[in-house]
Amino acid sequence: MTQNNLRYPTVLFDWGDTVMHDYPERTTPMVEWESVEVIDGIADLLTYLQSSGRRMILATSAAISDEDQIRGALARGRLDQYFSGIYCFKNTNLPKGEEFYRYILKDLHLSASDVLMVGDGFEKDIRIPNALGMFAVWFNPQSVDVRRDEMHFTVHSMEQLRAFFETLDQN
Repeated sequence: MTQNNLRYPTVLFDWGDTVMHDYPERTTPMVEWESVEVIDGIADLLTYLQSSGRRMILATSAAISDEDQIRGALARGRLDQYFSGIYCFKNTNLPKGEEFYRYILKDLHLSASDVLMVGDGFEKDIRIPNALGMFAVWFNPQSVDVRRDEMHFTVHSMEQLRAFFETLDQN
């Protein structure tokens, strides 16, 4: 399947608690932690998305780690090969908000309608991208809460998200 035929050929992922477990009480870059933990099912999902021809980008509000440190943490979790770009506070000088997402769209020459955002923070990862015309998926493994409308829906596992993409790719 070529990228031109794909719905949502670019997928933005939040980093903390969407791709890798975050522990906000830790004040050092994740790459320096004694151990790092990936979210269950993320490697399988990323493998599928890569094989479908999609481009994956990390879009994180992380302020402690710079791009190289984030890539180093991803490498420790064996996930760095999946992400062709990383956008964070230290390389955009923008907090995760409308301007942050506009910056990514402009930098990558993307139309918002070609992008899907995945994240665990409803306001920053779902509402703001929706306001700019991006479809979004709320990754909510912590509760049974489900939110859905024409611009977003909820998954409680990465397996559910993979099933969504598989269904999308069959249509």
